[in-house]
Amino acid sequence: MILPYDLASFLDLIRQHGQSAYAVMFGFAASHSLLFGLFGGYAAKAGALNFGTLVAVCGVGSFCGDVLRFWLGRRFGVQLFSSLPPLERLLEKVVKLVARHHVWMVLLHRYPHGVRGLAAISYGMSELPWARFLMLNLVASAIWAVVVVSAGYGFGHLSEKVMNDASSTLGFALMIGFLGLSWLLSKKLERMVERS
Repeated sequence: MILPYDLASFLDLIRQHGQSAYAVMFGFAASHSLLFGLFGGYAAKAGALNFGTLVAVCGVGSFCGDVLRFWLGRRFGVQLFSSLPPLERLLEKVVKLVARHHVWMVLLHRYPHGVRGLAAISYGMSELPWARFLMLNLVASAIWAVVVVSAGYGFGHLSEKVMNDASSTLGFALMIGFLGLSWLLSKKLERMVERS
């Protein structure tokens, strides 16, 4: 299979393989990939994906990814990071923060780069109960999916409008330019005819 080299061809490829595209989006949402979520929203605006389905897939992917990382932190966190002292110290600091600010941390950790992957592992290493984490994670995943996919969708809408406005403005400007140039050339031709 040849990969597309332009956006229109790529969106057509997504339309042809929609179910596979949702599976890919699920995987990237599990890692909280903002870029893919934004592009998914853009693809939904272009009609290549369904907006509601995409939000649901991204929400479930984000939720499942953090549940898995929480479980890894709860089950293997201490043993896994004891061999990496710098990372272990960082995670210990995060675990202390979780004890005081777990609500805000669970709600916001998906957005800053560098925190997304390790945050849920540190939640698992903390004393945060499973039930409280699952409830907060469900809310945070839903908010994240709606925000990221909507931002991509909004960008798609804005870029479409700008391109349409630019093309209509450009078309209007070219038409005025063409009419002006035609008028100048006709005047010049008129003078040449008068001289001869």
